[in-house]
Order: sequence, then C-alpha cells, then structure tokens
Amino acid sequence: MLLSVTQYRKTAHLNVTHRRRQGFYALPSTEWRLLSAPPFNFLSTLDLVDDAIDANADVAAHVLEFGLESFGLEKQPFDASLDWRDLATPADLDKARSTIRQFYRDWSAEGASERRASYAPVFSNIARHFAHVSDRGNIKVLVPGAGLGRLVFELCIQGYTVEGNEVSYHQLIASSWILNQTKRARHYKLFPFAMDFSNVVSRTHQLMMVEIPDVHPATVLADPHVNSNKGPHDRMNMTAGEFTELYGDEKYKDTFDAVVTVFFLDTAPNIIRYIETVQNCLKPGGIMVNNGPLLYHHGSPSTSNGKNGSRNTAEHVGQVKLGHVELSVEEVLILIKSMGFEVEDQGIQHEGSGYIQNPNSLLQSLYSTSYWVARKVA
Repeated sequence: MLLSVTQYRKTAHLNVTHRRRQGFYALPSTEWRLLSAPPFNFLSTLDLVDDAIDANADVAAHVLEFGLESFGLEKQPFDASLDWRDLATPADLDKARSTIRQFYRDWSAEGASERRASYAPVFSNIARHFAHVSDRGNIKVLVPGAGLGRLVFELCIQGYTVEGNEVSYHQLIASSWILNQTKRARHYKLFPFAMDFSNVVSRTHQLMMVEIPDVHPATVLADPHVNSNKGPHDRMNMTAGEFTELYGDEKYKDTFDAVVTVFFLDTAPNIIRYIETVQNCLKPGGIMVNNGPLLYHHGSPSTSNGKNGSRNTAEHVGQVKLGHVELSVEEVLILIKSMGFEVEDQGIQHEGSGYIQNPNSLLQSLYSTSYWVARKVA
C-alpha cells in the first residue's frame, strides 16, 4: 500500500500530462500552435492539471507519512534490503488513485448527495427498528466494506456503537488518517476529476476543487449532544481483514444487533458466504440493512472497474478460486429467506445514485439501488 502512495505523484504526472504533451507536440505545428493560444490554451490547461495532481499528491503524502508511522517504517531506509520504495504494481497504483478520489464521495461537502442517497435508507430503518432503545450506545452495528469510514462515523454520531470492517489497507490507513489525524475541517484541497479528459464540458468542471474533510471528525465526536451515555471512542472502531474469514468465526457469533451493507454485497465472489457470515454474527432478532447495486466484480474483467474497485478486486482473489456466482435481486432475496431471515421491507430506489460521479460530466453513471431490511429469525 505504502509503495503505491509514494509513487502517486510521479506516475500521475507521467501518465496524465507528460504523455498528453508528447501527443500534443506530435500534431502539425500549425495545429498545436493554434491550440496552445487563446482561447484554447491547452498547454496552460496541462499546467493547471499538474498543479491539481500535486495538490492530490500532497494529500497522498500526508496519508503516506501517517502510514509509515503506523507501521514503524523509515521514509528513506538506510538498509537497502528494507527499502520498500518504487516497488508498487500497476494494480497497487490504481488502488491509490481510487482511494484519493474516494475522499470526494466520503469526506467532501460536494459528495453529500451521493452519501445521502446511499445512507438514508440505513439511517431511517435502524432508527425505526431500535426506537424503543433509550441508549443507542447499547445497539452494536457492523459495517463491512467500511471504506474511508464515513458511514461508521455517521452512525457513531447518531449514538450507536459501530464497528467498521475493511480488507483494503489503502482504505484502512486513509480512513484512520482522516478520522484521527486531520486538524480542522476543509484543511486539504482535492481535485477529484482533474485527470479525466473525456466527456468534459468545461475545464472548470474538470478542475473542480473540493476541500476535505467537510467536517472535523474529532470536533464532531466531542459534541456531548449524542444519543448515548457512552463516549464516542468507546463506540467506534475499525477492524482489518476479509469479512467472511473474520466474522464467520465462532467468537463473533450472535454479536451485533445490526449489520449494514452499503455498496458491498456485489463485492462477494460467492454471495452465499456473505449471507452466512451475516447470519453468524447477528444476534437472534437482529437486522441486516442493505442498499446498493449488483455490479458484480468477479464475473468478468469488465465488471471490476466500476464503483469502488480500490477495495473489491484483488483482495478477494482467494475467494474467486473457490468459485463465484452472480444472482439477481429476486434470487438474493429468496436466498436470504432460505438462510434464516425474514424480509421485512424491500424495494428499488430509482432516483439514481452516483459513485464518485462528476456532476458536470457528459457521462452520468447512476445506480438504481436495491434496499432491504431482513430480520434474523433462526
């Protein structure tokens, strides 16, 4: 993970702007001179994209510094055999780029509409099912595929005791950094779409800047006006590991009052294993709340580069070797009922939810999402 973050700046400049300058100067001189002058100013645009890449790389550098400290590593090891730099694979670099972009969805004001579309059914259903509980801190919620931790954070400030689980170390370190190390709201500038040159209406859209985090987590968590008698540090934590291997263990049996799966189920090579794991770690009478599409990541290579590839591809290679299957929504609901759950509510949200979607792009990829609430009865 650290290898890919440290190479983010160099590879982004090389792949995004350097190669475009090469292609630009390969044009006939009359054409590149035309496009380099006003009103086009294409070379100036590339300079601005370079500046945006540097701003994004500065965020990556802060994550890297925190990661090095967390793992007890030196930035420039004296022992060459311990030198971890310049060894990242292309897949590692893709995960680093995706993680930096995901700050837009999870931790910018501009990403609030995406979060709202994904989280609203979760908040309303959990609040409704546990309305009789006076202290929400007594309700234990598990969020697998927690990513950068925003859903875990939001549930915690609503008073619940929340445990996030994530398999990607890119996401784990980045989430820990933004939750625990940022000093104030809107501290860092991010240009989530600067490297996208297709379907651009205006360069101002491509070079849109957001500031992260939109709220300062430590300040919000320190607010005493939450629906629990327990402090936030006693009610929020993250675990590292593959969901089924960790929570399918006997020690987690009948542990949680609710399991929340948002844009997560389709990361499973075999969704049966995910449902078995939820069934294992839910208390009798506990609920599973789901909201998301079914963009399976393991049926073919073309399905692995959609909404959240940074945490959903290589980490599950071992599971893929055990087989994979893609079920429809109807089939998933039948499966859930056959595995000891009673479906209490279900439907399709047709309004459309983006995932790190540039709102000004000519290409708008919006997901209709399947939501349901299922209670464990066996």
